[in-house]
Amino acid sequence: QVQLVESGGGVVQPGGSLRLSCTTSGRTFSTQIIGWYRQTPGKDREFVSSISRDGGSVAYADSVKGRFTISRVNAKNTAYLQMNSLKPEDTAVYYCGAKPALTQFALGSNKANDVRSWGQGTQVTVSS
Repeated sequence: QVQLVESGGGVVQPGGSLRLSCTTSGRTFSTQIIGWYRQTPGKDREFVSSISRDGGSVAYADSVKGRFTISRVNAKNTAYLQMNSLKPEDTAVYYCGAKPALTQFALGSNKANDVRSWGQGTQVTVSS
């Protein structure tokens, strides 16, 4: 099990950018698939992006393709989500999640129910 902490959320105008970070002091970070998810009140937690153990494979929700970039630096136990061209529809609490991976390239399911460890979330608000 990995303990995760998100940071970097805030308030930004449409078209602006934010960079979210997900970090842990755990020792198994490099064995985990890392995903970013977002949630608004009354809705299910929604997949945003994921990255494989070694960063070689990535996936994005259609709604964020071309605007968001996921990355990780295992030596720092940190994953990032660079969010550009932000839209009001991106407003949500953003969570990072982790699940074990058997191979360095695996991404696994995008389902939030498959995530084994969650961070506390960070609020992103896109508004004029």
